[in-house]
Amino acid sequence: MTVLAHRPGRHASPQLTADVLSRQYCPFPLEADARRFGLTTSSMRLGIGTVAVRHGRRTGSDTATILLHGAAGSWTTWTPLLSAADALRADEPDSSAARMTDLVIPDLPGWGDTALPADPAHLTIETMAATVADIARALGYRRWRVVGHSMGGLIALQLAAAETRATVSVGLVSATTFSVIESVRHPLAGFGLLPGYASLLQVMRVLRLTGTWGRTCVAFLARASLLRGLVAPLFRHPARIHASIIHALGQEVRPAGFSIASARAGAYDAAASWKRIECPVRATHGDRDVFVATRDARRLHDVLADFRIISLPDTGHFGHIERPCDVLRSLPA
Repeated sequence: MTVLAHRPGRHASPQLTADVLSRQYCPFPLEADARRFGLTTSSMRLGIGTVAVRHGRRTGSDTATILLHGAAGSWTTWTPLLSAADALRADEPDSSAARMTDLVIPDLPGWGDTALPADPAHLTIETMAATVADIARALGYRRWRVVGHSMGGLIALQLAAAETRATVSVGLVSATTFSVIESVRHPLAGFGLLPGYASLLQVMRVLRLTGTWGRTCVAFLARASLLRGLVAPLFRHPARIHASIIHALGQEVRPAGFSIASARAGAYDAAASWKRIECPVRATHGDRDVFVATRDARRLHDVLADFRIISLPDTGHFGHIERPCDVLRSLPA
């Protein structure tokens, strides 16, 4: 690994109390400045290519907290959670908010500031998880707690399966698991199982075939203020989502990356891999999440030795944005 560049930053200051946060929906915007959270931005040259990583808040521990974003996301999707952690730390010193230290937050291949590999055929769930482990070790960590949203949750589970000794715990936020995998493998059945995801996947596949026109179309919709309506199914209260979040989705809706990530999920043997996980796995999903089926929880219980799941009321697919306080409190100790 070679660190190509880095920019040190400063720590963000808390603004809201735990009591206020607990009552608010989508209390924070997305932030693009890593320095607000005391994070450094580095470019790491790894086997899969050059990966952008935000990291920092070091305490001297050998255990990192790794945050993995989902498809159509980047490291910035975690900033509402970090803002909530900063606000909660004073009121809840023993909560998960206090453990938002030793952070490692990569832009996964194809998203944010990390490009797709020259040969996407080498991009699999296994190689992405291995890349995350390489990043953490290159930064000097021997162990990690990993939290993943959507596609990032699937990668987090693979990381725990491949690195049983190094993975202390897994936190899942609306993780894409069995139902998404089945929807990719059986598209027609997917419309009955997860109609929201199946429809989005077909749209992304069509846009991918159009090449640069697809990205241009998404950018136009964002400029015309039409994107909020299109992404409305992902949120419980789309009208109350901060404009910065809609803007970020417009930047990160990448048809090629979404299609490739979905294809890799469809080829992944989840049950065989996840049976190897030894650490505790704690999960949340919104009660209005269009990417999570009810039966996913039962199947996860069947393959994971230590698994618990909480349904967040009045929440969609982005719990760490819509209800960051509740997600923080649900994470493993």
